[in-house]
Amino acid sequence: MAWRQPDRRPGTREGQVRVEVDRDACEANAVCAGLVPEVFDLDDDDRLHIQVEPVPPGLADAVRRAVASCPKAALRIVP
Repeated sequence: MAWRQPDRRPGTREGQVRVEVDRDACEANAVCAGLVPEVFDLDDDDRLHIQVEPVPPGLADAVRRAVASCPKAALRIVP
């Protein structure tokens, strides 16, 4: 098997992660915002916003926990 360069999005470095929101599934329960307010924010219309992309390395583990804690599974980590 040949070695391949990992696929990366422009502007991100290896090891960095981004978060995507499934807007149809998100019910604005704010579990993620309560766990990592530096990354997740709900506006006055209960619409979730990702404050920083890519996620800072020091917050990556907390963001993974927040994604796993979403009651509607509306968040996912993308490389």
